[in-house]
Parts: sequence; structure tokens; C-alpha cells
Amino acid sequence: MTGDQKKKMVKKKRTVKKEEPVCTECNHAPVIEGGEVCHTCHSDAARKDFRGKKPKGSMKDVFFKGITTTNPVFVLLLGLCPTLAVSTSLDNAFGMSAAVLAVLLGSNLIVAAIRKTVPDIVRIPVFIVIIATFVTIVYLTIQATSRDLTKSLGIYIPLIVVNCIILGRAEAFASKNGPMASFADAIGIGIGFAGAIVLISFFRQILGTGMLEIGDTKVFEIPGLVDNPMNIFILPMGAFMVIGVALAAFRYLGVMSCE
Repeated sequence: MTGDQKKKMVKKKRTVKKEEPVCTECNHAPVIEGGEVCHTCHSDAARKDFRGKKPKGSMKDVFFKGITTTNPVFVLLLGLCPTLAVSTSLDNAFGMSAAVLAVLLGSNLIVAAIRKTVPDIVRIPVFIVIIATFVTIVYLTIQATSRDLTKSLGIYIPLIVVNCIILGRAEAFASKNGPMASFADAIGIGIGFAGAIVLISFFRQILGTGMLEIGDTKVFEIPGLVDNPMNIFILPMGAFMVIGVALAAFRYLGVMSCE
């Protein structure tokens, strides 16, 4: 073999590309170094494995976290729109709390039950359809039982479909845990939301009207204030003032903590 032929052979070897191994799941390259699957399939498998794991702590811990360290209003600052808009009276607060709790329970349980069968690419649309179904049931039930409450809450009941609390718990918790843990989470978050909106409504109603009424029953009134109520607390500005003071108080007392 002459010198020119040897040079040509070396050039040929250099130009031949080394074949990359393909993923055993989707037949695409490249794969993870030292493995048999690509990064996408590896992530999907890890996510599916994670969905089967049990949550850290007991059901009791999951429940109390929803009221304290993961309180949707005072810690996560979610669902503030309905909280500020309908918290003008305790009647509205009770009605919105019941609606949110019912939707949370239903959606969390269904999402947790089907979490392993729903493809990742369509999980958000599926979650929204599930939530919208329960919101429709709750809305029609309220319309059939209480016209006054329907007028008071107005558009904020249908808007539960896009409430960050509901969709957030479906995505962050129910899609990764079993039905029992998701049930405890829904109860805890629902009570945490109810406690926040009831507390805000309590102070807004007393300061804004000078009395406390539940339904058609007058619980008590404050002499002097009932004749000259601070109407600003019934307005949107009053809602921001009350929730601001409540947030500052809880942070100062160390009751709520994100850690």
C-alpha cells in the first residue's frame, strides 16, 4: 500500500461519523450518557414514579399544613380576588367557603384517582374540565337553594374554575398523591381559606356597619358605631386595609410561616 493510499484511508476513517445510540422508549437520540433513554423519557419516568410516592408526614400533618404553613390566603397569597371581593359580610364568607371546599374536595379526589392514567401533555386541560364540572354543580345548587347568596356572590362562584387555589392544589398535590392524602389536603386548605375569609369578613362587617348579622339574625351591635359606621371598610379599600393588618399580625406573631 502506497503512502497516498494510507492517507486516503485515514481521511475516510475521520469522516465516518460515530452512530449515536437511540432511546429505547421513543427511538430518538441522544440518550443520557451511560443510559438507554433520552432526557425526556427519563423525566417522564421520574415524574410517574414521584406520583406514586406517599407525602411526607401523616394525614394529620397534611391537614394542619393547609391551615397554617400553606394557608392559601395568609401564606401563599392565593385566591385574593374572591377573598377581597365577597368578604363584606359573614353570610358571603360562609357561602364562598362552602363552595370552595366542595369544589376542592371533589376535584382533588378525582385528580388523585386518575393521576396515573392522564398523559402529562393534557393534564392541565383535564384538571380544568374536572374543576369546571364541580363548579357547575355547586353553582346550580346555590341558585336552587339561595337566591340572595347567588346575587351576593355573583360572578365569583363561576370564577372558582380559574381560582389559583383549586388548580394549584390539583397540580401541586393531588396529581402526585393518593386519594386519602388529597382528601386531607383539600379539607385543610378549605378550612384555611374559610378561616381567612371569615376573619376578614368579621372585621369588615363590624367596622363597616357597626353590627354583626348572620342571616336575618342580629348577633350584636356597637352603640355609637352603628349610627356612624366606617363605610370605607365595606369598600374595596377597606378590604385591602383589613387583609394588610391581618397579614402583618400573623407574621409578627409567627403564626404563619413559609418555612
